[in-house]
Amino acid sequence: MSKLDSRIPAGPLKDKWKNHKDHMNLVAPNNRDKIDIIVVGTGLAGGSAAATLAEQGYNVKAFCYQDSPRRAHSIAAQGGINAAKNYQGDGDSTYRLFYDTIKGGDYRAREGNVYRLAEVSANIIDQCVAQGVPFGREYGGQLDNRSFGGVQVKRTFYAKGQTGQQLLLGAYSAMSRQIGKGRIKMYNRHEMLDLVIVDGKARGIIARNLVTGEIERHSAHAVVIASGGYGNVYFLSTNAMGSNVSAAWKIHKKGAYFANPCYVQIHPTCIPVHGTQQSKLTLMSESLRNSGRIWVPKKIEDSIAIREGKLRPENIKEEDRDYYLERRYPAFGNLVPRDVASRAAKERCDAGYGIENNDTQEGVYLDFSTEIMKKGREAAIEKHIHNPSDQQIYDLGKSWVEEKYGNLFVMYEKITADDPYKTPMKIYPAVHYTMGGVWVDYNLQSTIPGCFVIGEANFSDHGANRLGASALMQGLADGYFVLPYTIADYLSADIRTGAIPTNSADFDEAEKGIKEKIDFFLNNKGTHSVDHFHKQLGHIMWNKVGMGRTPEGLREAIREIEEVRNDFWKNVRVPGEGEGMNTELEKAFRVADFLELGQLMAIDALHRNESCGGHFREDHSTPDGEAERDDVNFKYVGAWEYQGGDINQEVLHKEDLIYDNIEVKTRSYK
Repeated sequence: MSKLDSRIPAGPLKDKWKNHKDHMNLVAPNNRDKIDIIVVGTGLAGGSAAATLAEQGYNVKAFCYQDSPRRAHSIAAQGGINAAKNYQGDGDSTYRLFYDTIKGGDYRAREGNVYRLAEVSANIIDQCVAQGVPFGREYGGQLDNRSFGGVQVKRTFYAKGQTGQQLLLGAYSAMSRQIGKGRIKMYNRHEMLDLVIVDGKARGIIARNLVTGEIERHSAHAVVIASGGYGNVYFLSTNAMGSNVSAAWKIHKKGAYFANPCYVQIHPTCIPVHGTQQSKLTLMSESLRNSGRIWVPKKIEDSIAIREGKLRPENIKEEDRDYYLERRYPAFGNLVPRDVASRAAKERCDAGYGIENNDTQEGVYLDFSTEIMKKGREAAIEKHIHNPSDQQIYDLGKSWVEEKYGNLFVMYEKITADDPYKTPMKIYPAVHYTMGGVWVDYNLQSTIPGCFVIGEANFSDHGANRLGASALMQGLADGYFVLPYTIADYLSADIRTGAIPTNSADFDEAEKGIKEKIDFFLNNKGTHSVDHFHKQLGHIMWNKVGMGRTPEGLREAIREIEEVRNDFWKNVRVPGEGEGMNTELEKAFRVADFLELGQLMAIDALHRNESCGGHFREDHSTPDGEAERDDVNFKYVGAWEYQGGDINQEVLHKEDLIYDNIEVKTRSYK
């Protein structure tokens, strides 16, 4: 029998969340100021949770390693946030959003969690509008929507290409109000380095003040981890350079199971790698696939000429362009899900049709010329311009595109020095989001009592592939509308507990372990920088645990990562001191965790003998290159239990996935 109890409520799917809320224990308003809650991470999930819990009357301590919650990586989300409001009248509904999310995740997510996500999605938009988020609007004043990959409706609300930033400012304003009232105590430039467990319950954290270097003890009745995903295990990703797995990995090492670590999202529209010294990648919003068409030359000699600088893409005739997504997936075209679009780009580049003159000759085009001329003709008719010239049509179409995506085009031109209105964007897949994460039950509680995990840091809602614009939806759903209910059910037993002391043996032991590790890093006389090992790890991960995975490659990755890890502990060099700011020391802690996680990711990918979503095993694919699932043997969540320093000894626990409300079938977007 599985040790995992998902605590999914009984009853009809559409009534589960309502009935669950109706029967949960509560903390009365007059008792909430007796309870302390720690929130680690202040992006959309953590920020919304901290603000809501403080508004309800709890004492909240919020931690972020940035100098302000406004710098959380949620700010980088561009394209939009999903919600089933059906403003477009094109057939959307709560059930449709639920179904699209389950299908998009390749039938590897829980029905109960995903339906709840779809159910509360509409509330998120109302909340954010009330906070002043400037969503795009159509001519009549109604909130506008656009499409994202994997769906055939328009349900994505957006604020130009800055949706994450605007939503985060909304959450931050709500936080700031509570900080001003003294209900949130904000710890900027602090990093959680360990979880403290007292009598089997999460009761606090050990944190380092990143400015002074001081090691601090903080206690609470519950700890909420909202620290984001682990895409930076690949070194090159679309994540901010500081994004890391450490908070989630620390609680894993204290008893929280880590679920589906091999499920990583490769985003199809990133600016291609341009050199070996590059430190991060830049995402171009998926929203651009609404208006851009993806192609490579039909003739391999044209691709070669483009790479050699002898041919411009604008000069390739329409009949000599291969719009390969439209060719392979006519029903969805350029709006297939991210994993499908990414693999298709890899296939074309592997075949020699890549157009970027980089080390790997990888890159495809995202072209807006068709949309510019189409919208220009529509605008000319609307403005009663008879027999418009091509230049007039182009100018009108460009104005329309600029209004929708202007800041994204400016960003692209500043990075590449190409004008994307005239020259197609160069894009290629890159690591973006992680669907795996800490295992949580329906209440968002990990296997450690009192330790809750929300947003991208948990595994719960996206299965093996996240649909675009659903990350912001999950983060805000968890923070605003789920956790405040479920954490109260747990905290109702703590109203007489009193403040948790920090002078206990459990806090002593946790702090001692951190100080010993700091001493080791600063006194180890190694020969290589932290980045040296991180780049080695990233190279192994991308080539062997990336878009295409094989049993042989994964076995090699497990062995090679272990070798890098052993070398790291022998030869890493961390300059500076423990007192004061030391960014290399920060990185050393994070890369140490990435090295362990990377090995577990490869182990998880090797054990899962199937292809599903972002986990593509080349030995489990159809003749035409599509993913081949094994629902008989692998329709479960794989949650790993830490067993000590040897990652190979981690124990797998399985949570069977049961689908009572949808038919599990081969995913097709053709």
